[in-house]
Amino acid sequence: MKPVILAGGNGSRLWPKSRAALPKQFLSLTSDLTMLQDTIARLDSSGVEQPIVICNDAHRFLVAEQLRQQGIQHGGILLEPMGRNTAPAIALAALHASLNGEDPILLILAADHLINDAPEFHKAITQAEALAKQDKLVTFGIVPDSAHTGYGYIKRGDKVEGVDVGFDVANFVEKPDLATAQQYVDSGEFYWNSGMFMFKASRYLQELKKYSPEMLEICKKAIASESTDLEFVRVDADVFVTCPDNSIDYAVMEKTDAACVVPLDAGWSDVGSWSSLWETAKQKDAQNNVVIGDAILDGVTNSYINSEQRLISVVGLDDVVVVETKDAVLVAHKDKVQDIKNVVNQLKAEHRPEWEFHREVFRPWGSYDSIDNGERFQVKRITVKPGEKLSVQMHHHRAEHWIVVSGTAKVTNGDQTLLLSENQSTYIPIGVVHALENPGRIALELIEVQSGSYLGEDDIVRFSDRYGRVEAK
Repeated sequence: MKPVILAGGNGSRLWPKSRAALPKQFLSLTSDLTMLQDTIARLDSSGVEQPIVICNDAHRFLVAEQLRQQGIQHGGILLEPMGRNTAPAIALAALHASLNGEDPILLILAADHLINDAPEFHKAITQAEALAKQDKLVTFGIVPDSAHTGYGYIKRGDKVEGVDVGFDVANFVEKPDLATAQQYVDSGEFYWNSGMFMFKASRYLQELKKYSPEMLEICKKAIASESTDLEFVRVDADVFVTCPDNSIDYAVMEKTDAACVVPLDAGWSDVGSWSSLWETAKQKDAQNNVVIGDAILDGVTNSYINSEQRLISVVGLDDVVVVETKDAVLVAHKDKVQDIKNVVNQLKAEHRPEWEFHREVFRPWGSYDSIDNGERFQVKRITVKPGEKLSVQMHHHRAEHWIVVSGTAKVTNGDQTLLLSENQSTYIPIGVVHALENPGRIALELIEVQSGSYLGEDDIVRFSDRYGRVEAK
């Protein structure tokens, strides 16, 4: 059995923590591990093969670094040139997994789901495997504990013969209103649609050919010329861009007569909102609050308070969400957190960076934190990991001062090569080719002061880059 981890998506409903450049699957929201790391870690005792991880190109180094941190071996980091929903993504994974003539059973998992009861989850995997071996397309149906209107539902049909657990799918149902959802839950015949699946690679491709032949042909053409770039697997972007955008539910599962459902009661949540993080939190105080970070509460009940850096003080409120990051604060009623997407859309429309980036931005070589800025200057704290190097580059509109705070910096500054240590500095004029490298064994920390008429990140001309970020001429 080969897990396929879907790690795309922007997670805008968890803004300001989750942003386009660092979405929720790469954040530590429910444990000390990130949600991607948790997803793979809970498979440890289930005897599966190395996972295939699918992500978009912009997040490739985040995925690679988070797998490296946990010592996770993978079966390929498959890059989508652009998002085309789950059906094409899974098709690429199925085709990639079948390249050597193999036909593995694929376990399709989202990278951003919470599952509290891993043994129960492993039990459901075993039950689903028996069905997948019978050429069934299995979905995992969550046993509902409330009349939730934010999930689609699956109605079970007859029990599948020859297995201990499993039902034919009678039909899939869109997100209902509250009264209808309550009827579904009371009937005992409906499950929440989890978005997790299991089937043979060949069986999925067979059903995709039957119901979405154009999609399959495009995915075949895109992956026919797949190439490896470091540890990443790339497909033909010019071909893949023509692929229809469709979910596996609409493209296959709602049409096939081979769909069946395995019930799962394992403390599952798609962590789709701040209120769901409050609901699933294991620890609440005496007033039913979830408090993370530095906070002082007085007369506050049933609330979620999350402080990243500064002290949060909340007085006399009920059912609220307060989330603080280095550059933004969210205050919302728990019943209105789904409307956070409206804030994100407004930020995006106004071309504000907060919809996409945090103040601290992660790169394959380390990170930078924009700690101050003005009309013609910007100050960053830069961290370079041991042994890493930024691209050889130049800028048309800005000069830079670098002051080493700790560690050792190897600096290329025009035709000079400098070795700088703590409290030493250098100046890089506009138009001078330069590079920064950490040759040491500890992290390099430096302060960068930029000055000039334009300070945007797109004022970078790269001449060479070990991470493949130089555009072909």
